[in-house]
Amino acid sequence: MVSNDSEVAGARPVIGLPTYVEQARFNAWDLPCAVLPHAYVEMVAAAGGIPVLLPPAGVARPELVRRLDGLVLTGGADVDPARYGGPAAGIPGYTRPDRDESEFGLFDLARAAGMPILAVCRGLQLANVALGGTLIPHLPDVVGHEEHSGVEGGFTATRVLTIAGSRVARLAGPEVKVNCHHHQAVDRLAEGLTATAYAADGTIEAVEATDGSFLVGVQWHPEADATDRGLVRALAEAADTYRRERDS
Repeated sequence: MVSNDSEVAGARPVIGLPTYVEQARFNAWDLPCAVLPHAYVEMVAAAGGIPVLLPPAGVARPELVRRLDGLVLTGGADVDPARYGGPAAGIPGYTRPDRDESEFGLFDLARAAGMPILAVCRGLQLANVALGGTLIPHLPDVVGHEEHSGVEGGFTATRVLTIAGSRVARLAGPEVKVNCHHHQAVDRLAEGLTATAYAADGTIEAVEATDGSFLVGVQWHPEADATDRGLVRALAEAADTYRRERDS
């Protein structure tokens, strides 16, 4: 049903957040759970969105996407290298086929609908692969250091330079110190994306769609820094516009 003005007044956009399935311990329990760092939830809520957690539950369906106004592709496990013709073995890290199955479909449906998307870390890598790009399986083998990899259970502060005139530059500034924790990165950039931020060693740290749609990917973690929220606020604003236009 099409919403009228009174129904949408004061409404907040619904932002989807894919979750992980991992073994988790709490109280007397130790069992597989759908989890996500709560910082993502706080980040979306502070930006004016309603965060909704999306567990991997098979192939994403159109009726799910119709209930969302925006999407944050969250960080986490490596994308299966088989999806971009990468090496089948010997990669430090881990994969989660259930997330790949769910999130590649979710990304495709969201893009087809014109939904605003912010892709974080793994999310950037997934978006690049989904659009036909490839990844560097283990970045230290290429750049000769592990400064992007962070520490166990933490992040590394990385200086990133953005490209003048890009959406990322307008929202984050010409230079930004960000929180990184990744051992993979973009190799061949997908058609339809442009690189809009780089680390000093040449690693691509942000991308965005060339067609002007709100598809922004960052290799860093904005949820880990309460001062790094311009991109998320912009996503929430774009999601609100998307909702209003869709429902008008």
